[in-house]
Amino acid sequence: MNLLQNIKPTLLMGPGPSSVSPRVYEALKTPTIGHLDPRFIDVMDGIKSMLKTLFLTENEFCTAVSGTGSAAMESCFVNLINPGDKVLIVQNGYFSMRMENMCSRLGANIDVLKFDWGFPADPKIVGEKINENNYDIVAVVHAETSTGVRNPIEEISKFISNDTLYIVDAVTSFGTIELNVDKWNIDAVYSCSQKGLSCPPGASPVSFSNKAIQKMKSRKKQIPNWYLDMTELIKYWDGEKRAYHHTAPINMMYALYQGLSDVTTEGIESTITRHQEVHLYLVDGLKKLGLEFLVEKKYRLPSLNSVLIPKGVDDAKIRTSLLNEYQIEIGAGLGPFAGKIWRIGLMGYSAHKDNVDRLLSALSEVL
Repeated sequence: MNLLQNIKPTLLMGPGPSSVSPRVYEALKTPTIGHLDPRFIDVMDGIKSMLKTLFLTENEFCTAVSGTGSAAMESCFVNLINPGDKVLIVQNGYFSMRMENMCSRLGANIDVLKFDWGFPADPKIVGEKINENNYDIVAVVHAETSTGVRNPIEEISKFISNDTLYIVDAVTSFGTIELNVDKWNIDAVYSCSQKGLSCPPGASPVSFSNKAIQKMKSRKKQIPNWYLDMTELIKYWDGEKRAYHHTAPINMMYALYQGLSDVTTEGIESTITRHQEVHLYLVDGLKKLGLEFLVEKKYRLPSLNSVLIPKGVDDAKIRTSLLNEYQIEIGAGLGPFAGKIWRIGLMGYSAHKDNVDRLLSALSEVL
């Protein structure tokens, strides 16, 4: 028996992946061609152009890593950290802890500035820390998926000097909230395909400033990861002649192209507005069910909603019922919030009011 026949359509309203749009599914069916075929090179160029537009950047190096958001995250750190580099990680959730793990493996001299989970980083405290030290890199998660907190990366950027590279995790923020790479002086930014872009996981946007590119090119030792070495990948993604590096996931790049095209067509501002409106619609509906939010209103992400589990309610039982009886997925809490919150995602194609209605109806029956 083919196990794929057992998989039913599921409304994905967890922390990711989000539901894939019908247009992206159609794009995935596009005939596979060679990874150096001129027609595929045109698709790659289209991806670069749309990333440049949607990241709001003049960076020439915008590309997509052949891998999930975690591969894009690692590509930024592995290319930009030299052993002994002084790195500040602003930490208030699970994914900033992953930053620390990666930097440690690369031999960085790490300072971790911790804030409580469920609360945003205080830009004043971050600024004071930056002013006290001469950091090579400052790294912050924009939208902390583990808690639903929006960190003030724009305010933090004001403290970044010209000698420091600013790395931002935009995995959950890209295509869902405002992200202005050039205005906020971001030197390296990474995201994914499976959240705000309504694609399956597997192709992940990144962008590097000229300052970041220069640091990569001036390294005295090779980048310690062949697959994610951007100085080699540039030869595949840029120039009149493209050099073979690896076999790109052709059909996933089709999907990413379509996802980016859909956001471009809707308009980034309209897309952001839609996410906020659907978020407020969810907030209103959950309040009517007596449910409350973890994060203070002004720091909440519209794309990732952390909802407090009422006392006496079995976390796993509710999520299992939603999945098995209603074909709806929501996420569990992580770390200190395991068993204490549900994480409800409103990202990309999942961020529509009819999906919220379906979830609210199911919750009203299982609670």
